[in-house]
Amino acid sequence: MSQGFTELRRKMVDGQLRTTAVTALPVLEAFLNVPREEFVPSRLRDLAYIDEDIEVAPARYLIEPGPLAKMVQLADVKASDVVLDLCCATGYSSAIMATIASSVIAIEPDEGLSETASERLSALGYDNVAVLNGNPENGCEDEAPFDVILIGGAVDYVPDAILKQLKPGGRLVTVEGHGNAANAVLYIGGNGVGGGRTAFNCAVKPVPGFRRQPGFVF
Repeated sequence: MSQGFTELRRKMVDGQLRTTAVTALPVLEAFLNVPREEFVPSRLRDLAYIDEDIEVAPARYLIEPGPLAKMVQLADVKASDVVLDLCCATGYSSAIMATIASSVIAIEPDEGLSETASERLSALGYDNVAVLNGNPENGCEDEAPFDVILIGGAVDYVPDAILKQLKPGGRLVTVEGHGNAANAVLYIGGNGVGGGRTAFNCAVKPVPGFRRQPGFVF
């Protein structure tokens, strides 16, 4: 079946990425080479390359390939970059960026998913990824600053503490908002903690945390 998955990866790249303005060669090559089927539950392996989000644990998803590829392209990941991947789930996004970047630190709040991600990434030879179980809203201050930070799903906002972990000129990409009104947003390190630049519409599933607390109402 490995030959079949190879062909499905190629069809995914041609039909889901190239058709949605993903043109960066390192991104296209990463999606061609990373076996997405290894990062979904075994019962869903045959569906690994559909153009939909895939639930890998209760209320946790692998982002649809097209939007994820556009987010990685927006982050402009380079070969020398150190990347922070927040809410990595089973580690697929970490593997994609590890294929391009120098190293990746992944934070996953669900202990079971963090163990799964670590095991799968190690088994597949992604030795430049370290997966930590922790609160993604704290980032990883001990290893900061980062060239790239990716938050792997929809959020209400990006905490200032995360933005401060970017290097000057570093890029943070996430999706702000929910449903069809959400947009991928790019923040640049060194520009203070103001708003990011809206890049494109992007409807993806939310990740844990990153929620605004409702204000007090008289």
